[in-house]
Amino acid sequence: MTRKLYTGPLVSVSFDGELCQHAAECVRGMPDVFDTAARPWIDPDRAGTTEAADLLREVVARCPSGALEIVEPGAR
Repeated sequence: MTRKLYTGPLVSVSFDGELCQHAAECVRGMPDVFDTAARPWIDPDRAGTTEAADLLREVVARCPSGALEIVEPGAR
């Protein structure tokens, strides 16, 4: 599987399902952004404020497998 990019207003999130260990750090950290019952299951639009984007960066950094990565504006 290749990385899939979920684009948000302040930051974007990329996800590689082959790396995911399903530790659920993301779901516990920001359930409004990472909702496994929704499609798409990652919605960085819900992190539309500076404070929420900072929290999203922190939550993604806790991903133990590296399946999640933050993509800053202009990085792609």
